[in-house]
Amino acid sequence: MHFDKYQGLGNDFVMVDAAAETLSDFPHVARSVCDRRFGIGADGLVLLWREENGVKMRIFNPDGSEAEMCGNASRCVPLFARERGWFSGNTLTLQTLAGPIVTEITDDKNNWVCVDMGAPRLKRGQIPMVGNPEEQAVDIALQAAGQTWRGTAVSMGNPHFVIFVPDAEKTDIAFIGPQIETHASFPQKTNVEFVQKLDGQTLRMRVWERGAGITKACGTGSCAALAAAVLTGRTDRQAHVILDGGILHLQWRENGHLFMTGPAQKVFTGNFLEKL
Repeated sequence: MHFDKYQGLGNDFVMVDAAAETLSDFPHVARSVCDRRFGIGADGLVLLWREENGVKMRIFNPDGSEAEMCGNASRCVPLFARERGWFSGNTLTLQTLAGPIVTEITDDKNNWVCVDMGAPRLKRGQIPMVGNPEEQAVDIALQAAGQTWRGTAVSMGNPHFVIFVPDAEKTDIAFIGPQIETHASFPQKTNVEFVQKLDGQTLRMRVWERGAGITKACGTGSCAALAAAVLTGRTDRQAHVILDGGILHLQWRENGHLFMTGPAQKVFTGNFLEKL
């Protein structure tokens, strides 16, 4: 299997032109190639198909589960696609399980990409989260890991639970994260963001990703964090999110859509020799 390895702020992906390969068991492929000891090593497998009006994208986590959407992968895809001549210009639409996502390469020299992540979905039924499906889950209490956490549930096409903490560096996300990820309140599990407000335009975030564990960055999680911060009166509608892998620049515009801007990079290319 031929692949390219990309990373966006240290969130790394094995990216494959799926139409050029004979792959069938995608969860098995993801588990094999994402393994950092016996495979290539990645936070996810991204399968891509060229289409008439853009690119179809499917994303599988290291545990074989499929994600609806991934913000950092969405910044990598237009670079992958343009290198192959799949489109001209700077704008590319991605078809995802969360719906169409519009990307724009804004800085060719530094490989900066802006992604229209769409509008955050805030109702419990949209996330999904147990309870009244028409109710928002903003600054609610959740019992997990032996204590009560206050957080906000947001969907960016995939589920997030954003918790504001006094110190993101000192929070034991490896212990707390998996217990909230699998909490009974989230029937499809959830990503968990631990966010510290630095000022009205700056957040420090660490993340436990559903199906992947601790990662260097999460684009959809950063968008969820900004939405939660605005809804709870912590920040402006434009902010920088500092992640373990770098900084994302976010805007929650008046049209209701969240825009995420940051870099992406091709790291290497190769052939995976194991029979899949």
